[in-house]
Amino acid sequence: MQEHLAQLSATLKAMPPVVALGIEVDHYHNHQLSLRAPLAANLNDKGNAFGGSLASVLTLSGWGLVSLELAAAGLQADVYVADSRVRYLAPLYGDLLASARLDEEASWEVFLTRFAERGHASVNLVAQVLADGRPAATLSGRFVAKAKEQA
Repeated sequence: MQEHLAQLSATLKAMPPVVALGIEVDHYHNHQLSLRAPLAANLNDKGNAFGGSLASVLTLSGWGLVSLELAAAGLQADVYVADSRVRYLAPLYGDLLASARLDEEASWEVFLTRFAERGHASVNLVAQVLADGRPAATLSGRFVAKAKEQA
């Protein structure tokens, strides 16, 4: 898994908007991915986390989690966010730490099997950023994987 995490980190560092926000892999454990971004690079006019930055780190945590799960299964795919809903629940005055996991009604096994059979599949994830132990922002989203074109 370390190799896959290193590849994900390299991919994130190759995207200029991600670099500007300072988003980096924090940790991966038990099918949950966390990404971190410093508050200093993501401030709004009120001195707390910018909503667009929260949406970005939440979305990227889901995208990264799907990418990692596919790589761990030995599958190559392009991953996209198909749709999502972000809720902003409280101001955040600290670093952004977004953690993504599988939605309770979804299954990695079903997702990976469908992808292997069809060359495309979708999966529902949830992600959150906490402020003082409570959700500051949440995302529920559907992510799609499509088989990479062979060159």
